[in-house]
Amino acid sequence: MFFPAACNGFLPETSMTILDRYLLKKFLVPFFYCVSGFISVWLVWDLSVNLPDFISGHATLGLIARFYLLQVPSVIVLSVPVGLLLALLYTLTQMSRRNEIISMLCAGCSLQRIFVPLFAVGLVMTGVLAVFNYQLAPQAGSVRDKLKEEIKTGHKQMDSLAADYLFRNREDKRLWFFSSLNRDQNIAFRAEIIQQNDEGTVTDQWYGQQALFIPETATWVLQGARHVKVDEAGNLVSSESMPRLEIKGWKETPWKISSALMNSEFLGLPELSSYLRFNAEFPKVRLAPFVTHWHYRWALPWVCLVVIFIAGPMGVVIGRRGIMGGVGAAIGLFAGLIFSSSLFIALGKGDRIPGWLAAWGPILIFLSIGLYLFWIRATGRELPKFRLPGF
Repeated sequence: MFFPAACNGFLPETSMTILDRYLLKKFLVPFFYCVSGFISVWLVWDLSVNLPDFISGHATLGLIARFYLLQVPSVIVLSVPVGLLLALLYTLTQMSRRNEIISMLCAGCSLQRIFVPLFAVGLVMTGVLAVFNYQLAPQAGSVRDKLKEEIKTGHKQMDSLAADYLFRNREDKRLWFFSSLNRDQNIAFRAEIIQQNDEGTVTDQWYGQQALFIPETATWVLQGARHVKVDEAGNLVSSESMPRLEIKGWKETPWKISSALMNSEFLGLPELSSYLRFNAEFPKVRLAPFVTHWHYRWALPWVCLVVIFIAGPMGVVIGRRGIMGGVGAAIGLFAGLIFSSSLFIALGKGDRIPGWLAAWGPILIFLSIGLYLFWIRATGRELPKFRLPGF
Protein backbone atom coordinates (compact mmCIF):
# COMPACT_ATOMS: atom_id res chain seq x y z
CA MET A 1 0.00 0.00 0.00
CA PHE A 2 1.40 3.39 -1.04
CA PHE A 3 0.70 6.81 0.50
CA PRO A 4 2.03 9.38 -1.99
CA ALA A 5 -0.43 12.11 -1.00
CA ALA A 6 0.39 11.69 2.64
CA CYS A 7 4.13 12.10 2.24
CA ASN A 8 4.86 14.24 -0.80
CA GLY A 9 3.13 17.42 0.25
CA PHE A 10 -0.23 17.19 -1.55
CA LEU A 11 -2.04 17.71 1.73
CA PRO A 12 -1.52 20.66 4.12
CA GLU A 13 1.16 20.09 6.72
CA THR A 14 -1.19 20.94 9.61
CA SER A 15 -3.94 18.54 8.64
CA MET A 16 -4.14 14.90 9.61
CA THR A 17 -3.07 12.96 6.54
CA ILE A 18 -4.33 9.63 5.26
CA LEU A 19 -1.18 8.05 6.66
CA ASP A 20 -1.84 9.42 10.16
CA ARG A 21 -5.42 8.19 10.18
CA TYR A 22 -4.38 4.79 8.86
CA LEU A 23 -1.66 4.32 11.48
CA LEU A 24 -3.88 5.49 14.32
CA LYS A 25 -6.63 3.11 13.27
CA LYS A 26 -4.20 0.21 13.04
CA PHE A 27 -2.65 1.03 16.42
CA LEU A 28 -5.51 2.25 18.61
CA VAL A 29 -7.73 -0.81 18.10
CA PRO A 30 -5.25 -3.34 19.56
CA PHE A 31 -4.19 -0.80 22.18
CA PHE A 32 -7.80 -0.47 23.35
CA TYR A 33 -8.19 -4.25 23.43
CA CYS A 34 -4.96 -4.66 25.43
CA VAL A 35 -5.83 -2.08 28.09
CA SER A 36 -9.48 -3.14 28.41
CA GLY A 37 -8.35 -6.78 28.52
CA PHE A 38 -5.95 -6.11 31.38
CA ILE A 39 -8.64 -4.25 33.33
CA SER A 40 -11.16 -7.04 32.72
CA VAL A 41 -8.75 -9.78 33.82
CA TRP A 42 -7.84 -7.80 36.95
CA LEU A 43 -11.52 -7.19 37.76
CA VAL A 44 -12.48 -10.87 37.42
CA TRP A 45 -9.48 -12.02 39.47
CA ASP A 46 -9.94 -9.44 42.23
CA LEU A 47 -13.68 -10.06 42.44
CA SER A 48 -13.08 -13.79 42.85
CA VAL A 49 -10.64 -13.09 45.71
CA ASN A 50 -12.81 -10.56 47.56
CA LEU A 51 -16.24 -12.04 46.88
CA PRO A 52 -16.35 -14.00 50.21
CA ASP A 53 -15.66 -10.78 52.14
CA PHE A 54 -18.33 -8.91 50.17
CA ILE A 55 -20.89 -11.62 50.93
CA SER A 56 -20.02 -11.96 54.63
CA GLY A 57 -20.01 -8.18 55.03
CA HIS A 58 -23.38 -7.79 53.24
CA ALA A 59 -21.83 -5.20 50.91
CA THR A 60 -24.24 -3.36 48.66
CA LEU A 61 -23.77 -3.13 44.91
CA GLY A 62 -23.10 0.59 45.25
CA LEU A 63 -20.28 0.02 47.75
CA ILE A 64 -18.75 -2.73 45.57
CA ALA A 65 -18.93 -0.48 42.52
CA ARG A 66 -17.26 2.34 44.47
CA PHE A 67 -14.61 -0.09 45.68
CA TYR A 68 -13.61 -0.99 42.11
CA LEU A 69 -14.05 2.42 40.54
CA LEU A 70 -11.52 3.85 42.99
CA GLN A 71 -9.03 1.13 41.95
CA VAL A 72 -9.34 1.78 38.20
CA PRO A 73 -6.83 4.71 38.09
CA SER A 74 -4.05 2.57 39.57
CA VAL A 75 -4.84 -0.29 37.18
CA ILE A 76 -4.77 2.10 34.22
CA VAL A 77 -1.39 3.45 35.31
CA LEU A 78 -0.03 -0.12 35.31
CA SER A 79 -1.75 -1.38 32.16
CA VAL A 80 -1.25 1.54 29.74
CA PRO A 81 2.55 1.14 29.33
CA VAL A 82 2.17 -2.61 28.80
CA GLY A 83 -0.72 -2.01 26.39
CA LEU A 84 1.38 0.47 24.44
CA LEU A 85 4.23 -2.03 24.20
CA LEU A 86 2.12 -4.96 22.99
CA ALA A 87 -0.10 -2.92 20.67
CA LEU A 88 2.89 -1.18 19.08
CA LEU A 89 4.78 -4.42 18.54
CA TYR A 90 1.70 -6.11 17.08
CA THR A 91 0.88 -3.20 14.75
CA LEU A 92 4.39 -2.64 13.43
CA THR A 93 5.22 -6.31 12.98
CA GLN A 94 1.98 -6.88 11.06
CA MET A 95 2.71 -3.88 8.85
CA SER A 96 6.27 -5.11 8.34
CA ARG A 97 5.05 -8.58 7.32
CA ARG A 98 2.85 -6.99 4.66
CA ASN A 99 5.65 -4.67 3.48
CA GLU A 100 3.56 -1.61 4.37
CA ILE A 101 6.47 0.08 6.15
CA ILE A 102 8.67 -0.35 3.08
CA SER A 103 5.86 1.01 0.89
CA MET A 104 5.64 4.14 3.03
CA LEU A 105 9.40 4.63 2.90
CA CYS A 106 9.38 4.18 -0.88
CA ALA A 107 6.58 6.74 -1.14
CA GLY A 108 8.91 9.37 0.32
CA CYS A 109 8.03 9.17 4.01
CA SER A 110 10.84 9.19 6.50
CA LEU A 111 10.63 6.93 9.54
CA GLN A 112 10.32 10.03 11.72
CA ARG A 113 7.26 11.14 9.73
CA ILE A 114 5.69 7.69 9.93
CA PHE A 115 6.02 7.71 13.71
CA VAL A 116 4.51 11.18 14.26
CA PRO A 117 1.00 9.88 15.19
CA LEU A 118 2.57 7.23 17.44
CA PHE A 119 4.63 9.87 19.24
CA ALA A 120 1.43 11.90 19.62
CA VAL A 121 -0.32 8.93 21.23
CA GLY A 122 2.64 8.49 23.58
CA LEU A 123 2.44 12.14 24.67
CA VAL A 124 -1.34 11.93 25.15
CA MET A 125 -0.98 8.80 27.28
CA THR A 126 1.77 10.52 29.26
CA GLY A 127 -0.69 13.32 30.04
CA VAL A 128 -3.41 10.82 30.98
CA LEU A 129 -1.11 8.97 33.36
CA ALA A 130 0.10 12.27 34.83
CA VAL A 131 -3.51 13.13 35.72
CA PHE A 132 -4.16 9.74 37.32
CA ASN A 133 -0.76 9.58 39.03
CA TYR A 134 -1.20 13.05 40.53
CA GLN A 135 -3.44 11.77 43.32
CA LEU A 136 -6.00 9.12 42.35
CA ALA A 137 -3.68 6.21 41.54
CA PRO A 138 -1.33 6.52 44.55
CA GLN A 139 -4.25 6.75 46.98
CA ALA A 140 -5.93 3.64 45.56
CA GLY A 141 -4.02 1.32 47.90
CA SER A 142 -5.01 3.09 51.11
CA VAL A 143 -8.59 3.59 49.90
CA ARG A 144 -8.80 -0.10 49.06
CA ASP A 145 -7.72 -1.14 52.57
CA LYS A 146 -10.12 1.35 54.16
CA LEU A 147 -13.11 0.18 52.13
CA LYS A 148 -12.33 -3.50 52.78
CA GLU A 149 -12.24 -2.80 56.51
CA GLU A 150 -15.48 -0.86 56.20
CA ILE A 151 -17.13 -3.81 54.43
CA LYS A 152 -15.88 -6.31 57.02
CA THR A 153 -16.82 -4.28 60.11
CA GLY A 154 -19.84 -2.45 58.75
CA HIS A 155 -18.49 0.86 60.11
CA LYS A 156 -17.25 3.78 58.04
CA GLN A 157 -13.52 4.30 58.38
CA MET A 158 -12.02 7.78 58.65
CA ASP A 159 -8.63 8.58 57.12
CA SER A 160 -7.91 11.34 59.63
CA LEU A 161 -8.65 9.29 62.78
CA ALA A 162 -5.83 7.58 64.71
CA ALA A 163 -6.42 5.51 67.86
CA ASP A 164 -3.94 4.85 70.72
CA TYR A 165 -1.34 6.85 68.87
CA LEU A 166 2.22 7.57 70.03
CA PHE A 167 4.35 10.29 68.39
CA ARG A 168 7.92 11.30 69.20
CA ASN A 169 9.34 14.71 68.29
CA ARG A 170 13.06 13.93 68.29
CA GLU A 171 14.08 17.48 67.48
CA ASP A 172 12.30 19.11 70.45
CA LYS A 173 12.49 16.03 72.73
CA ARG A 174 8.70 15.73 73.18
CA LEU A 175 6.64 12.56 73.37
CA TRP A 176 2.90 12.64 72.56
CA PHE A 177 0.24 10.04 73.27
CA PHE A 178 -3.47 10.20 72.38
CA SER A 179 -6.24 7.69 72.86
CA SER A 180 -7.68 9.14 69.63
CA LEU A 181 -6.67 11.90 67.24
CA ASN A 182 -8.82 13.50 64.54
CA ARG A 183 -6.55 15.32 62.11
CA ASP A 184 -9.29 17.06 60.12
CA GLN A 185 -11.06 18.47 63.19
CA ASN A 186 -7.79 19.35 65.04
CA ILE A 187 -8.91 17.59 68.19
CA ALA A 188 -7.56 14.76 70.35
CA PHE A 189 -8.76 12.94 73.47
CA ARG A 190 -6.90 11.76 76.56
CA ALA A 191 -3.68 13.51 75.66
CA GLU A 192 -0.38 12.98 77.43
CA ILE A 193 2.70 15.06 76.54
CA ILE A 194 6.16 14.42 78.00
CA GLN A 195 9.04 16.89 77.71
CA GLN A 196 12.66 15.76 77.99
CA ASN A 197 15.92 17.69 78.23
CA ASP A 198 18.99 17.15 76.05
CA GLU A 199 20.13 14.26 78.26
CA GLY A 200 16.78 12.47 77.81
CA THR A 201 15.55 13.15 81.36
CA VAL A 202 11.85 13.93 81.81
CA THR A 203 11.30 17.50 83.04
CA ASP A 204 7.59 18.23 82.37
CA GLN A 205 4.39 16.30 81.79
CA TRP A 206 1.03 17.58 80.59
CA TYR A 207 -2.26 15.71 80.72
CA GLY A 208 -5.61 16.67 79.23
CA GLN A 209 -8.97 14.99 78.76
CA GLN A 210 -9.21 16.86 75.48
CA ALA A 211 -6.59 18.65 73.38
CA LEU A 212 -7.68 21.18 70.77
CA PHE A 213 -5.35 22.81 68.27
CA ILE A 214 -6.13 26.33 66.98
CA PRO A 215 -4.35 26.80 63.61
CA GLU A 216 -4.83 30.58 63.48
CA THR A 217 -2.72 31.14 66.59
CA ALA A 218 -0.75 27.84 66.54
CA THR A 219 -2.01 27.17 70.07
CA TRP A 220 -2.74 23.89 71.86
CA VAL A 221 -5.63 24.10 74.34
CA LEU A 222 -5.83 21.36 76.97
CA GLN A 223 -9.22 20.88 78.66
CA GLY A 224 -9.24 19.27 82.11
CA ALA A 225 -5.48 19.78 82.20
CA ARG A 226 -2.76 18.90 84.66
CA HIS A 227 0.87 20.08 84.52
CA VAL A 228 3.52 18.08 86.38
CA LYS A 229 7.16 19.15 86.88
CA VAL A 230 9.88 16.75 88.02
CA ASP A 231 13.58 17.14 88.79
CA GLU A 232 16.50 15.29 87.23
CA ALA A 233 16.16 12.47 89.76
CA GLY A 234 12.52 11.94 88.80
CA ASN A 235 11.14 13.44 92.01
CA LEU A 236 7.91 15.41 91.88
CA VAL A 237 8.48 19.16 92.03
CA SER A 238 4.96 20.46 91.42
CA SER A 239 1.59 19.31 90.16
CA GLU A 240 -1.04 21.82 89.06
CA SER A 241 -4.54 21.06 87.81
CA MET A 242 -6.62 23.55 85.84
CA PRO A 243 -9.78 23.44 83.70
CA ARG A 244 -8.02 25.00 80.70
CA LEU A 245 -4.39 25.40 79.68
CA GLU A 246 -3.11 27.18 76.56
CA ILE A 247 0.35 26.33 75.19
CA LYS A 248 1.98 28.27 72.37
CA GLY A 249 5.27 27.89 70.53
CA TRP A 250 5.17 24.15 69.84
CA LYS A 251 5.86 23.08 66.25
CA GLU A 252 3.59 20.04 66.40
CA THR A 253 0.20 20.19 64.65
CA PRO A 254 -2.40 17.41 64.31
CA TRP A 255 -1.45 17.04 60.64
CA LYS A 256 2.26 16.83 61.46
CA ILE A 257 1.71 14.38 64.30
CA SER A 258 -0.48 12.07 62.21
CA SER A 259 1.92 12.30 59.25
CA ALA A 260 4.19 9.79 60.96
CA LEU A 261 1.57 7.16 60.05
CA MET A 262 1.65 8.08 56.37
CA ASN A 263 3.06 5.71 53.76
CA SER A 264 4.83 7.54 50.94
CA GLU A 265 3.66 4.95 48.40
CA PHE A 266 0.00 5.84 49.02
CA LEU A 267 0.32 9.64 48.93
CA GLY A 268 -0.46 11.86 45.96
CA LEU A 269 1.52 14.93 45.01
CA PRO A 270 -0.46 17.34 47.26
CA GLU A 271 0.04 15.13 50.32
CA LEU A 272 3.71 14.55 49.55
CA SER A 273 4.27 18.29 49.10
CA SER A 274 2.50 19.02 52.41
CA TYR A 275 4.50 16.35 54.22
CA LEU A 276 7.82 17.72 52.96
CA ARG A 277 6.80 21.29 53.78
CA PHE A 278 5.56 20.63 57.32
CA ASN A 279 8.33 18.16 58.21
CA ALA A 280 11.29 19.92 56.60
CA GLU A 281 13.30 19.68 59.82
CA PHE A 282 13.15 15.87 59.83
CA PRO A 283 16.41 13.98 59.15
CA LYS A 284 17.25 13.43 55.50
CA VAL A 285 16.96 9.66 55.83
CA ARG A 286 13.43 9.96 57.16
CA LEU A 287 12.38 12.26 54.32
CA ALA A 288 14.06 10.20 51.58
CA PRO A 289 11.04 7.97 50.75
CA PHE A 290 8.78 11.01 50.42
CA VAL A 291 11.26 12.95 48.28
CA THR A 292 11.74 9.91 46.04
CA HIS A 293 8.02 9.34 45.54
CA TRP A 294 7.44 13.05 44.95
CA HIS A 295 9.79 12.90 41.96
CA TYR A 296 8.41 9.49 40.95
CA ARG A 297 4.89 10.92 40.61
CA TRP A 298 6.25 13.20 37.87
CA ALA A 299 8.57 10.66 36.24
CA LEU A 300 6.32 7.61 35.96
CA PRO A 301 3.98 8.93 33.21
CA TRP A 302 6.93 9.41 30.84
CA VAL A 303 7.27 5.63 30.64
CA CYS A 304 4.67 5.85 27.85
CA LEU A 305 6.96 7.88 25.62
CA VAL A 306 9.94 5.67 26.49
CA VAL A 307 7.94 2.61 25.41
CA ILE A 308 7.26 4.19 22.00
CA PHE A 309 10.98 4.76 21.40
CA ILE A 310 11.94 1.28 22.65
CA ALA A 311 9.26 -0.79 20.91
CA GLY A 312 9.04 1.28 17.71
CA PRO A 313 12.47 0.49 16.25
CA MET A 314 12.18 -3.14 17.33
CA GLY A 315 8.81 -3.58 15.65
CA VAL A 316 9.95 -2.20 12.28
CA VAL A 317 11.63 -4.90 10.19
CA ILE A 318 13.03 -3.75 6.86
CA GLY A 319 16.00 -6.08 6.51
CA ARG A 320 16.79 -9.76 6.87
CA ARG A 321 16.42 -9.79 10.61
CA GLY A 322 13.54 -11.87 11.95
CA ILE A 323 10.52 -10.27 13.54
CA MET A 324 10.56 -12.37 16.71
CA GLY A 325 14.07 -11.23 17.59
CA GLY A 326 12.96 -7.60 17.67
CA VAL A 327 9.85 -8.44 19.69
CA GLY A 328 11.91 -10.38 22.23
CA ALA A 329 14.46 -7.59 22.51
CA ALA A 330 11.72 -4.96 23.05
CA ILE A 331 10.09 -7.02 25.79
CA GLY A 332 13.50 -7.59 27.38
CA LEU A 333 14.26 -3.86 27.37
CA PHE A 334 10.86 -3.12 28.91
CA ALA A 335 11.50 -5.71 31.63
CA GLY A 336 14.87 -4.05 32.25
CA LEU A 337 13.13 -0.69 32.59
CA ILE A 338 10.72 -2.07 35.19
CA PHE A 339 13.48 -3.83 37.13
CA SER A 340 15.82 -0.82 37.14
CA SER A 341 12.98 1.48 38.16
CA SER A 342 12.18 -0.72 41.18
CA LEU A 343 15.87 -0.91 42.07
CA PHE A 344 16.42 2.85 41.80
CA ILE A 345 13.28 3.58 43.87
CA ALA A 346 14.50 1.23 46.61
CA LEU A 347 17.89 2.97 46.63
CA GLY A 348 16.22 6.37 46.75
CA LYS A 349 13.94 5.40 49.64
CA GLY A 350 16.99 4.19 51.55
CA ASP A 351 18.76 7.50 50.88
CA ARG A 352 21.47 5.70 48.90
CA ILE A 353 20.99 7.99 45.89
CA PRO A 354 19.19 11.35 45.48
CA GLY A 355 15.42 11.17 45.11
CA TRP A 356 15.40 12.85 41.69
CA LEU A 357 17.93 10.35 40.36
CA ALA A 358 15.95 7.41 41.73
CA ALA A 359 12.83 8.58 39.88
CA TRP A 360 14.27 9.94 36.65
CA GLY A 361 17.39 7.77 36.25
CA PRO A 362 15.77 4.72 34.58
CA ILE A 363 13.55 6.96 32.43
CA LEU A 364 16.54 8.91 31.09
CA ILE A 365 18.68 5.80 30.60
CA PHE A 366 16.11 3.85 28.60
CA LEU A 367 14.95 6.95 26.73
CA SER A 368 18.54 7.38 25.57
CA ILE A 369 18.63 3.74 24.49
CA GLY A 370 15.36 4.19 22.61
CA LEU A 371 16.57 7.33 20.85
CA TYR A 372 19.76 5.54 19.82
CA LEU A 373 17.82 2.56 18.44
CA PHE A 374 15.43 4.86 16.60
CA TRP A 375 18.36 6.79 15.09
CA ILE A 376 19.90 3.54 13.84
CA ARG A 377 16.59 2.43 12.31
CA ALA A 378 15.91 5.86 10.79
CA THR A 379 19.29 5.82 9.02
CA GLY A 380 18.45 2.46 7.40
CA ARG A 381 20.92 0.35 9.33
CA GLU A 382 20.39 -2.96 11.08
CA LEU A 383 19.91 -2.86 14.82
CA PRO A 384 22.63 -4.45 16.96
CA LYS A 385 22.02 -8.10 17.70
CA PHE A 386 21.78 -9.16 21.32
CA ARG A 387 23.23 -12.58 21.83
CA LEU A 388 24.16 -14.52 24.95
CA PRO A 389 27.81 -15.54 25.25
CA GLY A 390 28.43 -18.93 23.61
CA PHE A 391 25.46 -18.71 21.23
